[in-house]
Amino acid sequence: MGDKAGTKKRIEELGKMLLKEIKAGNNPFMDIPIRALSNVAFNPKSRIIEMGDAKSKRYFFNIAHIRKFVQTVTAAAIARELLAVDKHLSLRQVFYRMRRTIPGTNIDMVDEQTESNEAVEDMELLSDSSRELLHINANKNGSAAGKIIIKDKGDLIDWSKLGSGGWAIPSNTEDIEFKKVDAKFVIYMEKAAMWERLHEDKVWDKLDCIIIASQGQATRGIRRLLQRMNTELKLPVYILTDFDPWGWYIYSVLKFGSIALAYESKRLAIPNAKFLGLTAEDIKKYGLERQKIKFTERDASRLKQMVDYDWFKDNKDWQKQFKMMQQYGGKIELDALVTKGISFVSEKYLPEKIKNKDWID
Repeated sequence: MGDKAGTKKRIEELGKMLLKEIKAGNNPFMDIPIRALSNVAFNPKSRIIEMGDAKSKRYFFNIAHIRKFVQTVTAAAIARELLAVDKHLSLRQVFYRMRRTIPGTNIDMVDEQTESNEAVEDMELLSDSSRELLHINANKNGSAAGKIIIKDKGDLIDWSKLGSGGWAIPSNTEDIEFKKVDAKFVIYMEKAAMWERLHEDKVWDKLDCIIIASQGQATRGIRRLLQRMNTELKLPVYILTDFDPWGWYIYSVLKFGSIALAYESKRLAIPNAKFLGLTAEDIKKYGLERQKIKFTERDASRLKQMVDYDWFKDNKDWQKQFKMMQQYGGKIELDALVTKGISFVSEKYLPEKIKNKDWID
């Protein structure tokens, strides 16, 4: 992925190439990398999910291609405009920017945001640039706290002095500057409620760490921030989730990357992240059996898929956890640990886990 100047240049080159084809009387086309499981593979050396080289041609004069072709070109025009005026739009705003009726027809350019989102993803691949470099952002969805001072858009921000809400993590964390850091590691958690519990106990101060949370699957901004902290600041990253297939899937995405965003793995994945969340052994150790939540069919299906993932299939520790969860037939939330005490997670669970290096790679 390049810089903003390179991004603008590649978008313009795409436009010039299409214009040349039109002037020559040819059928304009784009080579779009295929975003599907068939074109994705796990690289055991880099330990990340990577996209292959397979591409498909998308033609303007093809009834099956024309709609997506026009949507992608429109996304390119919007990105070029944003770069020219140095302003940003959210994904939702891009949808509305694209949503107009094609002259002479009663057909809208896009009907659903999924269509505009996919057009933006096409542009990421065609321009070899991240969505953020295209000046297109997602919604904020995360909080951070710790003994760290950053510089963001010219402002110095001390994460240890932002009250109960902490620092709201933006969609684009690419240009954040780390000015002063007093931390030994980072703990990421999937739930804002757990982050608030740990923040109130000032775990970041007591354990000399940084705590970061989202609400469910981490945004790209959070994933990029975590990766930068790991690679640039050399801070270990620990993932704290429930004893739950979906929590474990969040860990998988953070560590190895995702199938849908395989083309972004090098920017987002953290191959040396460790799992610090609830395990089958923890359930027995802390007497949480009564807190079991029975599996739904969707839960069981997600677990079954993970068992067969290439990045897990040869990992004995994870296969053991998968098997024990299948036998258990249910899941348990981290929040259940409050049955042992309001500050049990802060004062006993996390300190003991970290001291004993009780994590899974």
